[in-house]
Amino acid sequence: MYKLSVVLSALLSLAAAGPIETRQTGTSSSEFSRSLVCRDILFAWARGSTEIGNMGTVIGPPLSDGLKNIFGRTNVATEGIDYAALVSTNVLPGGTDLISELRMRNTLEDMARRCPNSVIVTGGYSQGAAVNHRAIEDLSQSVKDQIAGTVLYGDTQRQQDNGQIPNFPRDKVLIICNTGDAVCNGLLTVLPPHLTYGSRAAEGYNFLANKIRGAQAKIKARNARRALEEAEAEVAALEE
Repeated sequence: MYKLSVVLSALLSLAAAGPIETRQTGTSSSEFSRSLVCRDILFAWARGSTEIGNMGTVIGPPLSDGLKNIFGRTNVATEGIDYAALVSTNVLPGGTDLISELRMRNTLEDMARRCPNSVIVTGGYSQGAAVNHRAIEDLSQSVKDQIAGTVLYGDTQRQQDNGQIPNFPRDKVLIICNTGDAVCNGLLTVLPPHLTYGSRAAEGYNFLANKIRGAQAKIKARNARRALEEAEAEVAALEE
């Protein structure tokens, strides 16, 4: 039987408190859905239960900022998933509700359809990790192939899904769990270790950065092959 601490909202507020720092990413971000231009990197994020905005405060914004600092803020479009993030949906089979799953799945499908040459990366915290599990496992293979990496913090589905996202390459996924975080062991009991993932942002964005670089190298090679094939076809046409 799952238990969830009734002090979740208060604890999240404490976790968000701390030294004031300048962030490029706020508690909400819709840089993909509000733009007509495809940026090189598309980052889809699902916040934890009860967090404000569509990015939250615990880990989403610093993770996005890390990617922007590495690749340039104009090269990364961060998109928070506008799902309900209710406490009650944590106890549903799969760790979230169907509407939330579809919100993320539809976002990833839109990213792949509109921006086939962009690199997609995703992430989630707490229930947001469950949203990633459920959305990604049911994507078409072509969309899964375009996702270079996924980082999950305080993953409520780590134990249930055997430390991976079903039907998705294990090496594309990094699950980060603090020692003493009961949520990662299948118990929806929120203890202090579940609320301090902000200090581990670098682990997540460095993992994604490495996956992005690998995907970009493949895209560059693919585009070079296409350009060569087109040039050869034009020469052949002229020689006929």
